[in-house]
Order: sequence, then structure tokens, then C-alpha cells
Amino acid sequence: FSVGAKPMVIWLASPLGVGKAADPMLPLKPLTAALKEADAWVEFNNQWLLYSTPWDIAMEENKKLRYLCLVGMDVDMMIRCIGRVDFPTLKEFQTKVVELTRKAKRMRITTPAGTDVSFENDPSRPILLEVGYADTPGPHFMSGQIGWSPIFETINGVIVFDGSLSPPIGLLKEPVKLHVKEGKIVKIEGGKEAIEFEAWLKSFDDPNMFYMAHVCYGFHPNAKLTGAILEDERVWGCTEWGIGNVGPMLAPPKGRPAKSHTDGICLNSSVWLDDVQLLDKGKVVHPELIELAKKLGKA
Repeated sequence: FSVGAKPMVIWLASPLGVGKAADPMLPLKPLTAALKEADAWVEFNNQWLLYSTPWDIAMEENKKLRYLCLVGMDVDMMIRCIGRVDFPTLKEFQTKVVELTRKAKRMRITTPAGTDVSFENDPSRPILLEVGYADTPGPHFMSGQIGWSPIFETINGVIVFDGSLSPPIGLLKEPVKLHVKEGKIVKIEGGKEAIEFEAWLKSFDDPNMFYMAHVCYGFHPNAKLTGAILEDERVWGCTEWGIGNVGPMLAPPKGRPAKSHTDGICLNSSVWLDDVQLLDKGKVVHPELIELAKKLGKA
């Protein structure tokens, strides 16, 4: 109220799915109508509306809307990941990472758990720099993550999730191994959780749910692996892969629709930008980033 805002809280029955999979349980028309007129929207849902039909329409038609995704946020996470962050240094660090990544044509990622995947970047696609400021119209996210969509058909190799996988699982008790060929998951290996994940993907009866959507770096100095995907995908030195729906903000002009979306975490990643190493098992080794990492307490 002190800055002239008129806040409104919208309570919804928690959907059984996220993204487009939430649509059947949402009051689509009234929710969309409210979002089309709002100036700012902070999303705290555990079952997020990001990529849902109301979200898509609001982003397309409400050109003044500032959206901040804080799904699954709680008091502890807010204190650690928002209240106790050196934002100027983190922004400088992340901006430099984006600059280096944008120059890379080909990338490779490995992890001790068995990830070994390569892909090529499209220089015309945006790289989402998430620094926590929602001061311009459009989608914004908590600081500590950088995301983009590679050239989909160039994604080849093995991706092993050993942190969390949400939905449908959360914290993983055992690794889930994906074999990816030309951007598509062709085989899933592991134990009970791998079986559960494959069954979940198949349940949508949508071929696009087996395609990789985006890759991200995790670079939040205070993030912990908790099972809350908002925080998990920002654990320092991890890489995160999105699967399923991808919007135009990452893959313009229309993205690639799917019935839902999931994110998986690869801990302690090693990353190469062409032939230059950026990360070594989660530790920053690029000479242009080491001092900034030290200032953030990540020597």
C-alpha cells in the first residue's frame, strides 16, 4: 500500500499437475481475466502455473505484466536466497557467465554420476539471465540461474539426474539416467524412481514430453538441495535440464508445446565452452570468473 499498490491474493485448489497439466483443475476464465489486468504477479504455488494456459495468455496479451516466479518459496529459502545475497556481485558474475556462454558454439557437460552430453548453441536464441529483479515487463525468476535452449537436434549423450527431479519425484534416492539422441529421450535407466519417471512421461500420451527443452547453470551461493525445484536448480555448480514444454521466451517465436514440463538436477557439473573449461565438478575454474566466485564465498 505504501507504494500505491492494491494487492490481491488468489487461492486455488492445488492442481494435480504443473504447466498445461494444471489446466483441467484451474478456473481458467476468471484466473486469466485477473492476470490479463494485473501489473505484477508473484507466483508462490507449489504446483506452478508457469507454462499453463492462463500464464501463456497473460504473457502474450498483458504487455505491462511483471511476473516473478517464486514457486515453493518458504521463509527459510527467502531469508537465505533473497535476504542474504550480495546481489551486485552475483549479477556481475552471472552477466559474465552469459557473455562467455553466448560466444560458445559447442558445449559439453559431464558429472561424476555419469552425465556426458554435448550440444550446439543457436546464437539467435536468448539466454535467460535470472538476477532476481522484476523491474521490467515479462517473466522473471529468482537469482542464481542462467538458462537457454540449445539447438534441440544437436543434444546427444547421457544425462544423469542425481539431485532432484520435479515433478513427479522431488529429491532422488537413486540416479535416473537418460539416453538422449538428437534432443529426444530414447531410453531411461535406473531403479524404481526411473520407472516412475518414465511412466509419468508416458502418461501424457504426448511425444513432445520426451524432448529436451532447455539447459541451465545453477549459481546461487546460498542454495541447498531441498526438494524444492526453485532452489534445487540453483545449487552452485549444478546443471539443470528441462523436459517437455518450452515457451517462446527461450525458443522463439512459438516455443515447442507439450502437456507438461519437468526439471532434473545434475550435481557437481564440469562444463566446457568449446575447448575452454568453465566448471570442474561444480567448482568455477574459468580465469575470468574465479575472483568473482571468491567474493561470493565459492572459491
